[in-house]
Amino acid sequence: MKRQWLINLRKDKQLTQQCVASMAYIDRGFYAQIENGTRDPSIHVAKKIANALFISPAAFFSHQIEVLFESSLIHSPIVVAHFDLELKYTWIFNPHNDFDPNDLLGKTDEQITKNDGTIALMNLKREVIETNHIVRKKITFPTSEGFITYDVFGKPILEAGHLIGGTTVSSDVTHLIT
Repeated sequence: MKRQWLINLRKDKQLTQQCVASMAYIDRGFYAQIENGTRDPSIHVAKKIANALFISPAAFFSHQIEVLFESSLIHSPIVVAHFDLELKYTWIFNPHNDFDPNDLLGKTDEQITKNDGTIALMNLKREVIETNHIVRKKITFPTSEGFITYDVFGKPILEAGHLIGGTTVSSDVTHLIT
């Protein structure tokens, strides 16, 4: 299956396949096969490509992760996501039905839709990155079903001691709000 998210991310960074392949020290043809979904990268190669694009290598294995999550979290009130230092999604699981996860990758919340909720979420993520600390807040978002309030837990992600982005776990607590 074609990795459209990877193609979009590469193009968003205005890079060619050759450029990404060179930065990852792999053959351009092999990289093209990874983008087209005809080859899967090893963990080692996924880390090289991820470093070149400033994303989490977990993005390449999201299908396997989603299979594990699906059995316990699908249709639950929980959204799990990773974001990079530019606050762009590198991986997301179980977003609200208004959003297709594949359309979110490589974008910030404000690029997806701009409202008080997305601004508050961007500020939470920014605080996680700037302080390198865990941040937790309740944030309300407008959706096609009305307003939904999430308890959002944000945490920095470190790789080899270096901040590479963050993760959020958001639980729908609308029913608890009086």
